[in-house]
Amino acid sequence: MSKIQEAMGLVNELHKDHAIKQKGGKMYLQVVHRVEAFRRTVGADYGIDTEILVDDGHRVVVKAIVTNKDGITVGSGMAEEIRGQGHVNTTSALENAETSAIGRALASLGLSGGEYASANEMDAVPRKQKHLDEAARNDTTPSQPESSDALQAVPPPAERPSDDDDEEQNKRYDKAFYMDMSSKLTQARHISKVHGLFEEMKPKIQEIKKRSPERAKHILELFMKHEDRLSNGES
Repeated sequence: MSKIQEAMGLVNELHKDHAIKQKGGKMYLQVVHRVEAFRRTVGADYGIDTEILVDDGHRVVVKAIVTNKDGITVGSGMAEEIRGQGHVNTTSALENAETSAIGRALASLGLSGGEYASANEMDAVPRKQKHLDEAARNDTTPSQPESSDALQAVPPPAERPSDDDDEEQNKRYDKAFYMDMSSKLTQARHISKVHGLFEEMKPKIQEIKKRSPERAKHILELFMKHEDRLSNGES
């Protein structure tokens, strides 16, 4: 039996006595207990490193990786928090995001303790939705309401329209972008992949939001849908 497998067994044991109940009745073993189990079994053979990817005074994004004694990455996770949203994030958004990222990195190794998402991340879903709604309200760009089904109904264009005034071409591009994201997110197996894709595509999403807050909102909801899917252990 490998040390990671031993750690998984210890996490499962700790889950029986130390797990806390989350909204909806699901049980969750906090990161502190999983880190303890990890260190008790692997010692110094594995390392946990974190990196701040974004800290612009508003959003905080942290990536955590687990490496073996050869320095090879064997697990990773990412977490995002919005400063000032929620009691903890008023003063400790960075620490909150780091803890969540470490929890995800451990979960990618099987040390999830029953749930992949962290307790703070489960509560972060409505916080992020509130943030997106506020951003949409603050955007003065006019738009026409569209259903998410309509976003999937138009075939993709060859490339992004060069003329921003051509609304029909913009619609085709935006809908094709939605379809492309839907396909990539469906193939994602870990929440860190969802977060990584979001960070990569964020400039394009912001570009779409300038043209149509409604279409951008459907795209953001698509990311949240797949985050929820993976948080609930669905494939």
